[in-house]
Amino acid sequence: MKNDLFERPVIILTGLGHPTAVSSVMEAYMFLADWPTSKRDPAHGFAMKACLAALRDEVEAETARGLFASWAERENILAPDLSPFIRSWRVGSPGAA
Repeated sequence: MKNDLFERPVIILTGLGHPTAVSSVMEAYMFLADWPTSKRDPAHGFAMKACLAALRDEVEAETARGLFASWAERENILAPDLSPFIRSWRVGSPGAA
């Protein structure tokens, strides 16, 4: 198996909104496998199949990442991307160069 790491992790909200980084195809697959059966839908199935295909080197890890992130967004567990706010805060903060 080639490298299954994502270029950048998918940050999801678990538990009581605790951010969790999913950094690889295997981590995404394991999270999807643990998802309650009663809450699974076709989008979940597509994400699972993409992860399995990536683990078999049939598709790129980034393809599986995209489907996993899309599924997480659909389930309202994808953490908001705060990087633009962090960047602007750093630029505007006192003492920033």
